Amino acid sequence: MRILTISVYIPTRNRVDLLAAAVRSVLAQDCSNFELIVVDDASNDGTASFLESTASEDKRIRVIRNDSPRGAPASRNRAITQAIGDFITGLDDDDEFEPQRLGALHESWASFARYNVPVSCIFAQDVFVSDGKDIGVSKKRGAVEFADLIETNHIGNQIFAPKSVFEGAGLFDERLPAWQDLELFMRIVKRFGTARLLDMPLYRFDVTPSRDRISSKQDKVRAAYKLVSDMHFSENPRGRQRLMLQVFSPYYGIRPTLKDTADFAGLGLWPRGLASLIKKMF
Repeated sequence: MRILTISVYIPTRNRVDLLAAAVRSVLAQDCSNFELIVVDDASNDGTASFLESTASEDKRIRVIRNDSPRGAPASRNRAITQAIGDFITGLDDDDEFEPQRLGALHESWASFARYNVPVSCIFAQDVFVSDGKDIGVSKKRGAVEFADLIETNHIGNQIFAPKSVFEGAGLFDERLPAWQDLELFMRIVKRFGTARLLDMPLYRFDVTPSRDRISSKQDKVRAAYKLVSDMHFSENPRGRQRLMLQVFSPYYGIRPTLKDTADFAGLGLWPRGLASLIKKMF
């Protein structure tokens, strides 16, 4: 049986030192039938030279360069569109793969197919890393539906799925300033069904406080909430309320204001939800 090809994408901009570790983690995979597509989002820090040198040494690497900064969602979409793999997964330039990740994900997909288990995409557990040290492992649930994603992003930031799933769902929304992963996952499970967990810690997720992650920026998260709620919950006030609570999760460190509580209450009577929001103010 032919081993299907996997395409891995990494968008990057001006973080060549971190990128080098991410690239090494992909090239060190136990399985070898993959391509790595690195999209250089107009870096000016030596990234281009590093990628040129690395790609000349390993033909599994393809480099795409944006002439001007286009952002991570556009860079991911460009990689997905040009990918030759049957399956696609991604990696952020400040994170790393465990060596078994690609092989384990592929085998998990084959197992689901063998036993006719419906699945839209697969996600795995994360190893949390801070200042170079492992500090814990995620405890994600085994299956995720659309309603679960309103509560929080139970999937994380990377999935493994056929290229047709990414394309069929419409790729990443390039208008979003944050929550691009969450919103794409919403569309994927809406159209293709349940997302399922491979219960192995295969992704090294860097949570070092100094890291400049988009998800930590208050204005962008608030703007993303407005866009996502308009897209998916235009006629569902309770859905808007549930999604609003996600803005104020401990992950973002954003505290609700009095205006937030007024806006929340204006969407309808939900005492338990309002009490939860008020609790997050203190």
